[in-house]
Amino acid sequence: MRSITRDILIRALTRMGELAQGHGAKLEVCLYGGAVMMLAYNAREITRDVDAVIEPSELGWRLARQVGEELGLPEAWINDRVKQFLAPRKRTRRLPWEAPGIALTVPTAGYLLAMKALACRQPLPGFQGDFDDLRFLVRKTGVKSVGAIQEHIDRYYPDDVLPDEDAAMLKTILDEVWG
Repeated sequence: MRSITRDILIRALTRMGELAQGHGAKLEVCLYGGAVMMLAYNAREITRDVDAVIEPSELGWRLARQVGEELGLPEAWINDRVKQFLAPRKRTRRLPWEAPGIALTVPTAGYLLAMKALACRQPLPGFQGDFDDLRFLVRKTGVKSVGAIQEHIDRYYPDDVLPDEDAAMLKTILDEVWG
């Protein structure tokens, strides 16, 4: 799968907005995962795909497919598989965005930390995993313990508890960040 750079993502989202405006509509796109790390925090250069929730849904996904074809992106360059991982108590903020026809929101740093901590995906060949993002979010939020990470999880996912092996990995990340 072709990687999506910041520049490609900006071009794709801008084009989706142009197309939406041509339909007399405005898209509301809430980004998650690597796209947030690129656009909101400049914390990474590429992502494999773009996790998003788009409203209005039918028009948004149709335009996303069109933009993917225009830019030669993989079929699932943008997808809503993240919906299954959204918190019952999610919290987002507007992302400053100047393109017509589209408004972007992203999860707060604390909410994204909770999502990434619960996923805690390890690097694999061709996939960087969540550890670099977790290191960044630990610094950004200033959390210094696994208990503090669990507090973020409790705030957004009140019924979830970190598995022991993920808690151990997060402890290692905290030690790397804070020494």
